[in-house]
Amino acid sequence: MSATVVDIWGSVSPEPRAATPPAPEPHEEWPLDGGTAWVYYSPLNRRQLIRPVILSDGFSSGTSELDKLWHGLEENGDFRFVSELHAAGRDVIILGYNDRTAPIKENADTAIDCIRRALAERVGQAKLVVGGFSMGGLVTRYALTRMEQDPTLPDHETGIHLSYDSPHHGAWLPVSLQAFVHFAADHWSEEPLVGESLRLFSGLLNSPAAKQMARWYIAKADDTPAAAPERVAFLKELEELGSWPRSVRRIAVANGVDTGSGNGVKADATAVRGDGQTMTDTWLKTQAQGDQVVARLQKKGGEPLLVNTGGLPEIDGAPGGLFTLPLPDGSDPGSFGLAGLLMTFLRNTVDENVIRTSCFIPSVSAVAAGDIADHKALYKPIAPDASELDAFVCASRNEPHTTMTEELGAWIVNEIVATG
Repeated sequence: MSATVVDIWGSVSPEPRAATPPAPEPHEEWPLDGGTAWVYYSPLNRRQLIRPVILSDGFSSGTSELDKLWHGLEENGDFRFVSELHAAGRDVIILGYNDRTAPIKENADTAIDCIRRALAERVGQAKLVVGGFSMGGLVTRYALTRMEQDPTLPDHETGIHLSYDSPHHGAWLPVSLQAFVHFAADHWSEEPLVGESLRLFSGLLNSPAAKQMARWYIAKADDTPAAAPERVAFLKELEELGSWPRSVRRIAVANGVDTGSGNGVKADATAVRGDGQTMTDTWLKTQAQGDQVVARLQKKGGEPLLVNTGGLPEIDGAPGGLFTLPLPDGSDPGSFGLAGLLMTFLRNTVDENVIRTSCFIPSVSAVAAGDIADHKALYKPIAPDASELDAFVCASRNEPHTTMTEELGAWIVNEIVATG
């Protein structure tokens, strides 16, 4: 079972999650305004902060958990990222937040606090490496960009900004899934077995961070999908600041391929369908181009609600990092499969052959190389000169979002070492 660095759904699953072994005791723990930084010195540096690498947590529910972050970084079964950085003489600072659903700017303030503390504790003049996983790459991008433009803030003294499967051009949260969650939360939020999960799930999708991250958003089941006002305002401010930090080398990796090859999910296919004690012929479809009914939602005895979209690309099957929700039994409901779980807990029978997962962070978004609203951009090979980055690498297969692999992790370590 794969272990990802960022656990997208966090505690929203109606099924119990696997226990995570405790992380090693950090050498230092820095309380920050809005979060915590856990410091692991390289054995080569004798418990001095000499070459700091700040790694930010990303989007999920609640508070950052060191044990889960460590497990994804170091105990993933493929590549010991922290150990490799330590062997290269880099000190690792894992940055967590009190609220991972908070607005990007708020958590960027915490990242700035962490950078200032690292500069104050650093011995010598080595440049920092600052970045993060999933939304953490976007949070730190904003933090460094703001530090370059705000005269009240110090020089960030950073040499590299790195991002790991980050939504630079937006994330995809299937509209059919958003609609189902809001519909179910409206009708069954007080159900004893699943009500809490529905409330958490709906709250997660309606959180400030989700609104800023999602390329298409709906607040309730019958809304028209569009960029949330919070996203529009954030992107405008980021652009006014300069969009990217200019005095750093910008690098990124994607958990999706750069060849244009999709993940195999077909467009306009029924992803999940349930019928039983509480629902009648309720189904979600994968996204297709043109006008489409992407979901039919009906409470037993009620009127059906049809959810419509128009002008969207076939994005569920696009190259990119995939939704994941690993469970103790080895199964992984992903995105649509989570809707199926919720239907089951609401005492319905779910059809077999569920399409469980879908694209979450398209490759063109993770490496800032195209508009995810453009169907052609999603599915064409990514050329090096198409990116806004200085360097990037994509995975050799479409894999779960923020999976740490030797392919991607070793490339990052080599980039850090080569920069000095």
